[in-house]
Amino acid sequence: MSTVNPQPLWQPDPQRIARARITAFQTWAVEHHDAPAEGGYAALHRWSVDEPETFWQAVAEWFDVRFTSPWTRVLGDRSMPGAQWFPGATVNYAEHALRAAATRAEEPALLHVDETHEPTPVTWAELRRQVGSLAAELRALGVRPGDRVSGYLPNIPQAVVALLATAAVGGVWTSCAPDFGARSVLDRFQQVEPVVLFTVDGYRYGGKEHDRRETVAELRRELPTLRAVVHIPLLGSEAPEGALEWEALTAADTEPVFEQLPFDHPLWVLYSSGTTGLPKAIVQSQGGILVEHLKQLGLHCDLGPEDRFFWYTSTGWMMWNFLVSGLLTGTTIVLYDGSPGFPDTGAQWRIAERTGATLFGTSAAYVMACRKAGVHPARDHDLSRVQCVATTGSPLPPDGFRWLHDEFAESGADLWIASVSGGTDVCSCFAGAVPTLPVYIGELQAPGLGTDLQSWDPAGNPLTDEVGELVVTNPMPSMPIRFWNDPDGSRYRDSYFDTYPGVWRHGDWITVTSRGSVVIHGRSDSTLNRQGVRMGSADIYEAVERLPEIKESLVIGVEQPDGGYWMPLFVHLAPGATLDEALLTRVKRTIREQLSPRHVPDEIIEVPGIPHTLTGKRIEVPVKRLLQGTPLDKAVNPGSIDNLDLLSFYEELARKRA
Repeated sequence: MSTVNPQPLWQPDPQRIARARITAFQTWAVEHHDAPAEGGYAALHRWSVDEPETFWQAVAEWFDVRFTSPWTRVLGDRSMPGAQWFPGATVNYAEHALRAAATRAEEPALLHVDETHEPTPVTWAELRRQVGSLAAELRALGVRPGDRVSGYLPNIPQAVVALLATAAVGGVWTSCAPDFGARSVLDRFQQVEPVVLFTVDGYRYGGKEHDRRETVAELRRELPTLRAVVHIPLLGSEAPEGALEWEALTAADTEPVFEQLPFDHPLWVLYSSGTTGLPKAIVQSQGGILVEHLKQLGLHCDLGPEDRFFWYTSTGWMMWNFLVSGLLTGTTIVLYDGSPGFPDTGAQWRIAERTGATLFGTSAAYVMACRKAGVHPARDHDLSRVQCVATTGSPLPPDGFRWLHDEFAESGADLWIASVSGGTDVCSCFAGAVPTLPVYIGELQAPGLGTDLQSWDPAGNPLTDEVGELVVTNPMPSMPIRFWNDPDGSRYRDSYFDTYPGVWRHGDWITVTSRGSVVIHGRSDSTLNRQGVRMGSADIYEAVERLPEIKESLVIGVEQPDGGYWMPLFVHLAPGATLDEALLTRVKRTIREQLSPRHVPDEIIEVPGIPHTLTGKRIEVPVKRLLQGTPLDKAVNPGSIDNLDLLSFYEELARKRA
């Protein structure tokens, strides 16, 4: 990669820099914690990773985190995995998420939007009242700190209330979106054994109603630990037998009681699929998420009480949890429940307009789809309140940066484009938005404060202006406290610490430039990453290979040069089987019903066989490299493959596609 300094696409003007919250934070940290006064963001970042105890203490003080019992030190143990943050402290996430109710009771905390695109507000006072009522009912049902509470819910206000009420009582929240099939949900929820399940009867998407009552009935049968099921009649149906009514549980005018919990008490479980076995059940802590999200949303996203924060997401993705944390900064959050492109491709821009969004977050894929469809967001909508468009899910290609910038510049807008990258594993960003720095085409602005992000070669040497492995050499407060059902911690260690002991390796290829910006090049492993949702190939193999016609399969996700993502499924058929229309339809239907529509491949391709290592493991990464155009001798170690001849098929396919 060239180290020549190009011209930035965008520079924040002096007024924007002066009013940015990160500027005020730095000024305050200079006075109170000896942060560097000169050198701008780069110096502040260096201080934050060199002096992590001082930095995270400063974050907690600046955002007035309410510790009900004091911490003995900021970082009791800094080894990874196993770093110990704020030992001795007690805190409650939900208490901080509802603080704005004290000063802005009648202003909207939530704006809920469905496919009619008409926003419906929920005030801070009403949100707090519902959380208080539901938390009391959860306690009455016997929910105690550490008990798991699950939601099979779309992105609706009830999901936010249920999460906050769970956190208030010290329960552990976990959720899946209702487009997930029963098998996908059970692979997640059965691991954590929930005692309460919040469900809808169905959801609306793409102008259609989708009934989920049969799936809910299956979940109830297969989750024997449930003590209660709560019915939310989104499509208007009666509660099934034995289920509790949402309205009854949230009707009381009850002041919420917030359990004061150890800093590392579990807050929620998120799921990230690898290439083998069940999805990883990632546990993050009340305190760790609280301070990480205050830093990320308050300083990097520059959010505060006057802002409106809209990110297109679903409850099955970490960005939903991140969106809910907008409440921590007193920000009004926008919950959109529906298709990202209904009734047309411009739908998300219309929602940003109608809700007065100041920060609009979406996927890089959506930006590129708008460009391709000839959408003109700033011309056709009043987006004058939008200060920042943020993208994640996959790297935003250079053409996406240019298109966004030019579309807004034509209307005279000064648009900050923030391409960000992080992971479910930390429920935050490693690199991305900095309101005081320039934006260069195709690059993330900088690593986040407190995140010692580096690019390493295989020997563990840091690289500049060269592609290497994304590593984090300092603990972050939101790193998992553990995986569920991983008593000796071996799965956690194997997931991030097997390559460089004591250093987090994330599984992405990155370049850290000599300017301090970051370029993400895609996955360095074989985990599928479609529009930012990580999926496990193992889930797809299990579903597809139950079909008698499929002997074996191989699924690959390939990042395309134009920012697209190609996900083919290769199938080796059983003797006598034919890959005709009927079988293609059955394969797709099986994947859609057992997993989710997002798991359905772009193409299904018959192959003469699936290559393996000598120990019998499918070789996903070498095939991915071949499909990206890497020569065979560089893509694979020939001595490690059971049948080298099979690879010529994939090599030839790559040639044809090129």
